[in-house]
Amino acid sequence: MSSVIVVKSPEEARALCDAARARGERVGLVPTMGALHEGHLSLVREARKHSDFVLCSIFVNPTQFGPNEDFARYPRDLASDVTRLEGAAASAVFAPEVSAMYPPGDETRVRVGPLAAHLCGPHRPGHFEGVATVVTKLFAIAGACVAVFGKKDYQQLAILRRIAVDLFLPVKVIGFPIVREADGLAMSSRNAYLSTDERSRALALSRGLSAAARAFTAGERRAGALRGLALSEVERAATSVDYVTVADADALVPFDDGADVGKRAVIAVACRLGKTRLIDNLVLGEDAPIALG
Repeated sequence: MSSVIVVKSPEEARALCDAARARGERVGLVPTMGALHEGHLSLVREARKHSDFVLCSIFVNPTQFGPNEDFARYPRDLASDVTRLEGAAASAVFAPEVSAMYPPGDETRVRVGPLAAHLCGPHRPGHFEGVATVVTKLFAIAGACVAVFGKKDYQQLAILRRIAVDLFLPVKVIGFPIVREADGLAMSSRNAYLSTDERSRALALSRGLSAAARAFTAGERRAGALRGLALSEVERAATSVDYVTVADADALVPFDDGADVGKRAVIAVACRLGKTRLIDNLVLGEDAPIALG
Protein backbone atom coordinates (compact mmCIF):
# COMPACT_ATOMS: atom_id res chain seq x y z
CA MET A 1 0.00 0.00 0.00
CA SER A 2 1.28 3.49 -0.90
CA SER A 3 2.32 5.76 1.96
CA VAL A 4 1.13 8.75 -0.07
CA ILE A 5 -2.39 9.94 0.75
CA VAL A 6 -4.51 10.47 -2.39
CA VAL A 7 -7.53 12.76 -2.16
CA LYS A 8 -9.99 13.90 -4.82
CA SER A 9 -11.92 16.82 -3.36
CA PRO A 10 -10.75 20.37 -2.58
CA GLU A 11 -12.24 19.99 0.90
CA GLU A 12 -10.09 16.94 1.63
CA ALA A 13 -6.96 18.63 0.33
CA ARG A 14 -7.64 21.75 2.40
CA ALA A 15 -8.25 19.61 5.51
CA LEU A 16 -4.89 17.88 5.06
CA CYS A 17 -3.05 21.20 4.80
CA ASP A 18 -4.95 22.70 7.73
CA ALA A 19 -4.14 19.65 9.84
CA ALA A 20 -0.46 19.89 8.97
CA ARG A 21 -0.32 23.53 10.04
CA ALA A 22 -2.21 22.68 13.22
CA ARG A 23 0.60 20.22 14.00
CA GLY A 24 3.07 23.07 13.58
CA GLU A 25 4.26 21.85 10.18
CA ARG A 26 5.07 23.98 7.15
CA VAL A 27 3.13 23.16 3.99
CA GLY A 28 4.66 22.81 0.54
CA LEU A 29 2.68 22.77 -2.72
CA VAL A 30 3.78 21.42 -6.10
CA PRO A 31 1.13 21.90 -8.82
CA THR A 32 1.50 19.54 -11.81
CA MET A 33 -0.52 18.09 -14.67
CA GLY A 34 0.87 14.61 -14.04
CA ALA A 35 2.87 12.45 -16.48
CA LEU A 36 5.63 13.05 -13.96
CA HIS A 37 9.33 12.91 -14.81
CA GLU A 38 12.51 13.71 -12.92
CA GLY A 39 11.92 17.44 -13.36
CA HIS A 40 8.66 17.22 -11.41
CA LEU A 41 10.20 15.02 -8.74
CA SER A 42 12.98 17.57 -8.28
CA LEU A 43 10.29 20.16 -7.50
CA VAL A 44 8.84 17.86 -4.84
CA ARG A 45 12.25 17.32 -3.27
CA GLU A 46 12.85 21.09 -3.30
CA ALA A 47 9.48 21.66 -1.62
CA ARG A 48 10.48 19.13 1.05
CA LYS A 49 13.53 21.27 1.86
CA HIS A 50 11.24 24.19 2.70
CA SER A 51 8.35 22.33 4.32
CA ASP A 52 7.30 19.35 6.40
CA PHE A 53 4.12 18.38 4.53
CA VAL A 54 4.21 18.38 0.71
CA LEU A 55 0.98 18.32 -1.30
CA CYS A 56 1.40 17.57 -5.00
CA SER A 57 -1.58 18.28 -7.24
CA ILE A 58 -2.18 16.30 -10.43
CA PHE A 59 -4.75 17.97 -12.65
CA VAL A 60 -4.84 18.38 -16.42
CA ASN A 61 -6.46 21.80 -16.45
CA PRO A 62 -8.83 22.26 -19.40
CA THR A 63 -9.00 26.06 -19.24
CA GLN A 64 -5.32 26.48 -20.17
CA PHE A 65 -5.64 24.49 -23.41
CA GLY A 66 -6.76 26.10 -26.66
CA PRO A 67 -9.30 24.44 -28.98
CA ASN A 68 -6.59 22.95 -31.21
CA GLU A 69 -4.18 21.96 -28.45
CA ASP A 70 -3.43 18.59 -26.89
CA PHE A 71 -5.82 18.40 -23.92
CA ALA A 72 -7.37 15.09 -24.98
CA ARG A 73 -4.08 13.34 -25.66
CA TYR A 74 -2.10 14.81 -22.76
CA PRO A 75 -0.58 11.76 -20.98
CA ARG A 76 -2.38 10.60 -17.85
CA ASP A 77 -1.19 7.81 -15.52
CA LEU A 78 -2.18 8.54 -11.93
CA ALA A 79 -1.05 5.19 -10.48
CA SER A 80 2.44 5.58 -11.91
CA ASP A 81 2.61 9.20 -10.80
CA VAL A 82 1.66 8.30 -7.22
CA THR A 83 4.41 5.65 -7.13
CA ARG A 84 6.97 8.19 -8.31
CA LEU A 85 5.79 10.73 -5.74
CA GLU A 86 6.14 8.20 -2.96
CA GLY A 87 9.81 7.84 -3.91
CA ALA A 88 10.22 11.62 -3.86
CA ALA A 89 8.79 11.90 -0.32
CA ALA A 90 5.56 13.66 -1.17
CA SER A 91 3.05 13.59 1.68
CA ALA A 92 -0.19 13.68 -0.28
CA VAL A 93 -1.60 13.87 -3.80
CA PHE A 94 -4.57 15.99 -4.77
CA ALA A 95 -6.03 14.52 -7.98
CA PRO A 96 -9.42 16.14 -8.58
CA GLU A 97 -11.87 15.67 -11.43
CA VAL A 98 -12.64 18.67 -13.64
CA SER A 99 -16.06 19.00 -11.97
CA ALA A 100 -14.37 19.46 -8.59
CA MET A 101 -12.15 22.32 -9.74
CA TYR A 102 -14.81 23.92 -11.95
CA PRO A 103 -18.13 23.21 -10.17
CA PRO A 104 -21.52 23.88 -11.78
CA GLY A 105 -22.01 27.58 -12.40
CA ASP A 106 -18.27 28.30 -12.31
CA GLU A 107 -17.57 31.62 -14.04
CA THR A 108 -14.72 33.36 -12.22
CA ARG A 109 -11.36 33.78 -13.96
CA VAL A 110 -8.11 35.47 -12.94
CA ARG A 111 -7.14 38.05 -15.55
CA VAL A 112 -3.44 38.32 -16.30
CA GLY A 113 -1.73 41.62 -17.10
CA PRO A 114 1.25 42.71 -19.23
CA LEU A 115 3.46 39.78 -18.18
CA ALA A 116 1.33 37.67 -20.54
CA ALA A 117 1.53 40.10 -23.46
CA HIS A 118 4.62 38.60 -25.11
CA LEU A 119 6.40 35.24 -25.51
CA CYS A 120 3.76 32.50 -25.29
CA GLY A 121 0.86 34.89 -24.66
CA PRO A 122 0.00 35.83 -28.27
CA HIS A 123 0.46 32.23 -29.44
CA ARG A 124 -1.79 30.68 -26.81
CA PRO A 125 -4.75 33.02 -26.26
CA GLY A 126 -6.37 32.42 -22.89
CA HIS A 127 -3.64 30.04 -21.75
CA PHE A 128 -2.27 32.15 -18.93
CA GLU A 129 -5.73 33.12 -17.73
CA GLY A 130 -6.42 29.39 -17.37
CA VAL A 131 -3.13 28.81 -15.56
CA ALA A 132 -3.64 31.81 -13.29
CA THR A 133 -7.17 30.71 -12.44
CA VAL A 134 -6.39 27.10 -11.58
CA VAL A 135 -3.23 27.93 -9.61
CA THR A 136 -5.05 30.62 -7.65
CA LYS A 137 -7.64 27.96 -6.78
CA LEU A 138 -4.82 25.64 -5.65
CA PHE A 139 -3.28 28.43 -3.57
CA ALA A 140 -6.68 28.98 -1.93
CA ILE A 141 -7.07 25.27 -1.21
CA ALA A 142 -3.57 24.81 0.22
CA GLY A 143 -3.52 28.04 2.25
CA ALA A 144 -0.28 29.38 3.68
CA CYS A 145 2.49 27.46 1.95
CA VAL A 146 5.63 27.41 -0.14
CA ALA A 147 4.83 26.63 -3.79
CA VAL A 148 7.54 25.35 -6.13
CA PHE A 149 7.48 25.72 -9.92
CA GLY A 150 10.02 24.91 -12.59
CA LYS A 151 11.84 27.69 -14.44
CA LYS A 152 11.25 25.96 -17.78
CA ASP A 153 7.88 27.71 -17.78
CA TYR A 154 9.65 31.01 -17.10
CA GLN A 155 6.74 33.23 -18.10
CA GLN A 156 4.32 31.17 -16.02
CA LEU A 157 6.60 31.47 -12.99
CA ALA A 158 6.75 35.27 -13.35
CA ILE A 159 2.97 35.49 -13.63
CA LEU A 160 2.35 33.28 -10.59
CA ARG A 161 4.79 35.28 -8.49
CA ARG A 162 2.90 38.42 -9.51
CA ILE A 163 -0.44 36.86 -8.55
CA ALA A 164 0.78 35.91 -5.08
CA VAL A 165 1.99 39.47 -4.47
CA ASP A 166 -0.93 41.30 -6.06
CA LEU A 167 -3.65 39.24 -4.36
CA PHE A 168 -1.89 39.17 -0.96
CA LEU A 169 -1.89 35.37 -0.97
CA PRO A 170 0.03 33.71 1.88
CA VAL A 171 2.19 31.81 -0.62
CA LYS A 172 5.93 32.00 -1.18
CA VAL A 173 6.62 31.10 -4.82
CA ILE A 174 9.97 29.44 -5.49
CA GLY A 175 11.44 28.84 -8.94
CA PHE A 176 13.55 25.71 -9.48
CA PRO A 177 16.20 25.42 -12.23
CA ILE A 178 15.38 23.54 -15.42
CA VAL A 179 16.11 19.82 -15.19
CA ARG A 180 17.62 18.45 -18.40
CA GLU A 181 18.33 15.13 -20.03
CA ALA A 182 21.98 14.09 -20.34
CA ASP A 183 22.13 15.57 -23.85
CA GLY A 184 20.74 18.94 -22.74
CA LEU A 185 17.07 18.67 -23.75
CA ALA A 186 14.78 20.20 -21.13
CA MET A 187 12.63 17.53 -19.51
CA SER A 188 8.96 17.77 -20.46
CA SER A 189 5.95 15.47 -20.35
CA ARG A 190 5.45 16.36 -24.02
CA ASN A 191 8.82 14.85 -24.96
CA ALA A 192 7.00 11.52 -24.97
CA TYR A 193 5.19 12.64 -28.14
CA LEU A 194 8.42 13.04 -30.12
CA SER A 195 9.47 10.52 -32.74
CA THR A 196 13.10 9.40 -32.77
CA ASP A 197 13.90 11.94 -35.49
CA GLU A 198 11.99 14.73 -33.73
CA ARG A 199 13.74 13.93 -30.44
CA SER A 200 17.11 14.34 -32.15
CA ARG A 201 16.07 17.60 -33.83
CA ALA A 202 14.74 18.96 -30.51
CA LEU A 203 18.32 19.36 -29.33
CA ALA A 204 18.44 22.48 -31.51
CA LEU A 205 16.70 24.37 -28.69
CA SER A 206 19.47 23.78 -26.17
CA ARG A 207 22.18 24.21 -28.82
CA GLY A 208 20.78 27.59 -29.81
CA LEU A 209 20.40 28.81 -26.25
CA SER A 210 23.92 27.64 -25.44
CA ALA A 211 25.34 29.48 -28.46
CA ALA A 212 23.69 32.68 -27.25
CA ALA A 213 24.93 32.12 -23.69
CA ARG A 214 28.51 31.58 -24.85
CA ALA A 215 28.38 34.75 -26.93
CA PHE A 216 26.97 36.70 -23.98
CA THR A 217 29.78 35.40 -21.76
CA ALA A 218 32.26 36.52 -24.40
CA GLY A 219 30.84 40.05 -24.26
CA GLU A 220 28.08 40.16 -26.89
CA ARG A 221 25.24 42.40 -25.74
CA ARG A 222 23.32 43.12 -28.94
CA ALA A 223 19.89 41.55 -28.60
CA GLY A 224 19.63 40.84 -32.32
CA ALA A 225 22.96 39.03 -32.45
CA LEU A 226 22.10 36.90 -29.43
CA ARG A 227 18.65 36.10 -30.78
CA GLY A 228 20.06 35.27 -34.19
CA LEU A 229 22.45 32.67 -32.77
CA ALA A 230 19.58 30.77 -31.17
CA LEU A 231 17.18 31.30 -34.07
CA SER A 232 19.56 29.91 -36.66
CA GLU A 233 19.78 26.61 -34.78
CA VAL A 234 16.05 26.36 -34.10
CA GLU A 235 14.93 27.31 -37.62
CA ARG A 236 16.99 24.52 -39.16
CA ALA A 237 15.37 21.86 -37.00
CA ALA A 238 11.84 22.94 -36.11
CA THR A 239 8.69 22.28 -38.07
CA SER A 240 7.59 25.80 -37.14
CA VAL A 241 8.83 28.52 -34.78
CA ASP A 242 6.50 30.53 -32.56
CA TYR A 243 9.26 32.79 -31.28
CA VAL A 244 12.88 33.15 -30.32
CA THR A 245 12.97 36.23 -28.11
CA VAL A 246 15.43 38.10 -25.94
CA ALA A 247 13.47 39.94 -23.26
CA ASP A 248 13.80 41.79 -19.98
CA ALA A 249 14.19 39.06 -17.38
CA ASP A 250 11.64 40.61 -15.04
CA ALA A 251 9.08 42.50 -17.14
CA LEU A 252 9.35 40.04 -20.08
CA VAL A 253 9.25 42.89 -22.60
CA PRO A 254 11.28 41.91 -25.70
CA PHE A 255 14.34 43.92 -26.64
CA ASP A 256 14.52 45.42 -30.12
CA ASP A 257 17.20 43.66 -32.17
CA GLY A 258 19.28 46.84 -32.16
CA ALA A 259 19.20 47.25 -28.39
CA ASP A 260 21.82 46.20 -25.86
CA VAL A 261 20.55 43.82 -23.17
CA GLY A 262 22.69 44.95 -20.24
CA LYS A 263 23.79 42.56 -17.53
CA ARG A 264 20.79 40.21 -17.47
CA ALA A 265 18.09 39.06 -19.91
CA VAL A 266 16.04 35.97 -20.67
CA ILE A 267 16.31 34.29 -24.05
CA ALA A 268 13.29 32.08 -24.67
CA VAL A 269 12.15 29.84 -27.48
CA ALA A 270 8.92 28.07 -28.44
CA CYS A 271 8.64 25.89 -31.51
CA ARG A 272 7.00 22.78 -32.88
CA LEU A 273 8.60 19.49 -33.79
CA GLY A 274 5.90 17.76 -35.76
CA LYS A 275 2.75 18.30 -33.72
CA THR A 276 4.57 18.77 -30.41
CA ARG A 277 5.16 22.24 -28.99
CA LEU A 278 8.33 22.64 -26.92
CA ILE A 279 9.61 25.58 -24.90
CA ASP A 280 12.98 26.36 -23.34
CA ASN A 281 14.86 29.34 -21.97
CA LEU A 282 18.05 30.54 -20.38
CA VAL A 283 18.73 33.66 -18.31
CA LEU A 284 21.77 35.40 -19.74
CA GLY A 285 23.98 36.72 -17.00
CA GLU A 286 22.54 34.25 -14.51
CA ASP A 287 22.44 30.72 -15.98
CA ALA A 288 25.51 28.82 -17.16
CA PRO A 289 25.57 27.59 -20.76
CA ILE A 290 23.72 24.30 -21.13
CA ALA A 291 25.86 21.17 -20.89
CA LEU A 292 25.31 19.35 -24.18
CA GLY A 293 25.76 15.60 -24.22
